[in-house]
Amino acid sequence: MALEQEFIRLIKENERILQKICNLYCREAADQEDLYQDIVIQLWEAFPRFNQQAKVSTWLYRIALNTAITRYRKVKKHPRTEGITDRISSAVSPVSDSLNETNRQLYAAIESLTKVEKAITLLYMEGAKYQEIAEVIGISESNVGFKLNRIKKKLRTTLQIKEL
Repeated sequence: MALEQEFIRLIKENERILQKICNLYCREAADQEDLYQDIVIQLWEAFPRFNQQAKVSTWLYRIALNTAITRYRKVKKHPRTEGITDRISSAVSPVSDSLNETNRQLYAAIESLTKVEKAITLLYMEGAKYQEIAEVIGISESNVGFKLNRIKKKLRTTLQIKEL
């Protein structure tokens, strides 16, 4: 029972991070919920083997991002057709709110990145240090810096802004 309570505490403490990953890799609320459940299942299965050698956040990010990327690959191979809810939500969504529009444009630009670039961007936006990003993604710290510069350049181009 203690293991289960510890796991529930871990999920509640990191719920915001998990939700951001789901939002980044899925557009539809139902898909986000499905991905969230998939991530929690993967975390639960891996939890007994977590040996605390890495930070909890690094372990959590690695499993969550790998689950999201795996699901993303499956969805790309078998794309969904647009449903009625897609058309209704796009017709009803408010575009007049400038903050909402700015966020929409930013997420659209991030969506155009590769799956690894999305993961790096998410970790960077969460304030992760280069070392932690390197551990989660499985690349060197210097490569993290290089990739972040390329990502920023891509986003600047996509968003047509001078500084990012």
